[in-house]
Amino acid sequence: MKPKYELGEILRQHHDDIENSKFNAWKKRTLYALSRCRTAQMGGHIDRCNHQNCGKLHLSYNSCRNRHCPKCQGHQRELWIQKREEELLCVGYYHVVFTLPSELNTLTLHQPRLIYSTLFKTAWMVISGFGKNPKFLGAKTAMIAILHTWGSNMSLHPHLHCIVPCGGVSKKGKWKYAKKKDNFLFPVKQMSIVFRAKFVEELRKKGIKNNKLYDALFQKDWVIYAKKPFANPSAVVEYLGRYTHKIAISNHRIINTSKEAVSFKIKNYRKNGNQEIQTLKTKEFIGRFALHILPKGFVRIRHFGFLSSTSKQCYLKELQEQLGKPIIKKKRLETLHLKCPSCKKGNLKTVCVFNGRAPPKHWIDQLKNQKIAKKIKC
Repeated sequence: MKPKYELGEILRQHHDDIENSKFNAWKKRTLYALSRCRTAQMGGHIDRCNHQNCGKLHLSYNSCRNRHCPKCQGHQRELWIQKREEELLCVGYYHVVFTLPSELNTLTLHQPRLIYSTLFKTAWMVISGFGKNPKFLGAKTAMIAILHTWGSNMSLHPHLHCIVPCGGVSKKGKWKYAKKKDNFLFPVKQMSIVFRAKFVEELRKKGIKNNKLYDALFQKDWVIYAKKPFANPSAVVEYLGRYTHKIAISNHRIINTSKEAVSFKIKNYRKNGNQEIQTLKTKEFIGRFALHILPKGFVRIRHFGFLSSTSKQCYLKELQEQLGKPIIKKKRLETLHLKCPSCKKGNLKTVCVFNGRAPPKHWIDQLKNQKIAKKIKC
């Protein structure tokens, strides 16, 4: 169901506020891209259904394809999931979340690339370090990590959602299962202590000189959240679908807008995740969304260990032969966008491509006549 309100419309209405804001050039560029997504400014194409009993024309405007856009994530998410399905093993997987304390928010605002890169690095140091320890596993493990920078109310809340397999590769190249028999791969409290120490150590190496900050960080318990293993590989895929290409807010969460304010749905985790409505002034709403525009070229989904791009070529095929490869029903995404949305039978064939100036007049006339004919038929 198409949402009633859209982020792009809010951004279009407040174009001048964005232009006069203190956002850097990259954030402004991103917000402009989102405001133009699937509008006439982007250009587009006209497709015709090839079914003999249909032949309808369909006008489509081009997408911005920006990774922060709420309209452009669905297809990219499914393509990414299909690739990850090819890499699954017939073993359990853990869901682990590394969260940074709020004391780091100010530094994150000024140096987001440094903080987010350090978060990825130290999270993997913790997982790989415990994995190499013979007390817990004694093998090379792996991790897929997905960066989220927001809370439900779009405040700054950097954390990593990680998927970690229940075991690793021994020095002989054989699969080795974890020794722990309870719900978690490694002891969470010990991981939290090491995570805090490693992160602070990395900040010191990067030249961050702020003893007051370090004292505050060591006075606070850091949070690592770990869930029970997923029930099966299909559940891993379902998880990936929820988190990989998620953005700070979806259009479906926006329930009302005006020139002065925006209301949207949030989850109050202090009240067991109960759904509530939050209203912000429009400038603040846009400002909070802009907090989560990542630095240019920053990679927010990363693979480590034997799932990294360099290692999986050496390990993955052999591991799948040892452990088996899950059978997952594949979706034929490559053909979904070709089907006619009207008759559901014919395939669409592009008959006209146009730029931001609009389609040629004779195609516009044909589209208008088609709409008129539809009204008469009704």
